[in-house]
Amino acid sequence: MTESEASVDAASPESDRELIDELARSGRATAEAIGQRIIGQREVIEHLLIALFSRGHALFVGVPGLAKTLLIQTLAEVLDLRFNRIQFTPDLMPSDVTGTDVLEQNLDTGRRTFRFVQGPIFTNLLLADEINRTPPKTQAALLQAMQELQVTASGATHRLPPPFHVFATQNPIEQEGTYPLPEAQLDRFMFMLDVAYPAEREEVEIVRTTTGEEKPALPKVLSPERILALQALVRRVPAPENVVQHAVALTRATRPDSAGEHLQAAARDRIKEYVSFGAGPRASQYLVLGAKARAALAGRPVPSIDDVRAIAVPVLAHRVVTNFHAEASGVRPAELVRTVLDGVKP
Repeated sequence: MTESEASVDAASPESDRELIDELARSGRATAEAIGQRIIGQREVIEHLLIALFSRGHALFVGVPGLAKTLLIQTLAEVLDLRFNRIQFTPDLMPSDVTGTDVLEQNLDTGRRTFRFVQGPIFTNLLLADEINRTPPKTQAALLQAMQELQVTASGATHRLPPPFHVFATQNPIEQEGTYPLPEAQLDRFMFMLDVAYPAEREEVEIVRTTTGEEKPALPKVLSPERILALQALVRRVPAPENVVQHAVALTRATRPDSAGEHLQAAARDRIKEYVSFGAGPRASQYLVLGAKARAALAGRPVPSIDDVRAIAVPVLAHRVVTNFHAEASGVRPAELVRTVLDGVKP
């Protein structure tokens, strides 16, 4: 933790009410600014902001052409964040992401030394575009950075500049030339968000606005320093015991061996029939953190069970590993998470 982050975490409780109001105003202003370029996708934008202020990462899944990349670029512009984009391809190497050592020679002494050249991961907001187009070895290059906010190269550790977020886009795995992300990497993403086709009226508006004159520059809503302050605030938001218990109950209900603790017979049997592995403890953590951020973005000082349930599908679905029977029957993880939501009552 940096000195600035430590000072923010030590802020007096009396100031938190003002910070919650600031977060709510900033969240609305950010969503409105993004809406000048992105037509529709309100729920995706809401979850994107929740992930940002929870210090989380997000994975966006959808077919090409749905403005996933433009959404992330627009967020970086509105929040005045350093932004880099990596186009993931089959020949991309881990050093292309993290950086590499180069050999340099001092012209005066003739001495040769290695110097680390930072890769594009050294930024505030990294767009990993089409992340599943590259093999798992290169995908894994993001693991340490996403979890520990640092990169190790040639035995030396290099800290990443805060705030740091990975927002990745992924093509549907049914498409040719894709590599499924390993479960360990999927678990690092707070949300996996499905970006759907726009409604007809939204698509008409998209075509109208994108084929006309260029739009003016977007306003700068927050600075990186204020983002760090508001992220620290979300951590300080108190979570009632019943909210924590409900988050844990939802997570445990996705596991075949513990589903019976919280689910009735029909829902329990469905989980045991179709699920190989359920979500781990990190899912419970993200459910509580996301509930805190969602409440604060709405101007509320305390999250509720409804906040947990509102983000359950994007938090849990990509952490539920289905078996062959589920695949053969066309049962998707998101459907099973909804079964859990129906079976675990507030």
